[in-house]
Amino acid sequence: MKSELTTEQILSNVNEIFIDVLENEDLNISENTTASDIAEWDSLSHIALVVSIEKFFKVRFTAKEIQDFKNVGEMCEGIRAKLLVA
Repeated sequence: MKSELTTEQILSNVNEIFIDVLENEDLNISENTTASDIAEWDSLSHIALVVSIEKFFKVRFTAKEIQDFKNVGEMCEGIRAKLLVA
């Protein structure tokens, strides 16, 4: 089921995770969103976001993959690629 998710559906799920982890109901992330765009998104919350995303989608990222994500869109593409392989 999850392997058939579109990038838009993944982004929607990721947005809900961001709202939950960062405790900010007003968040509306886009593919271009970066940590510098969100005050609550610091290095500690980044770890919590990645862990929550990995649990939700049942995927695992390497440290290099996490480091290479330049924005939320690249993270969503990473999720989608892992789901297609699963």
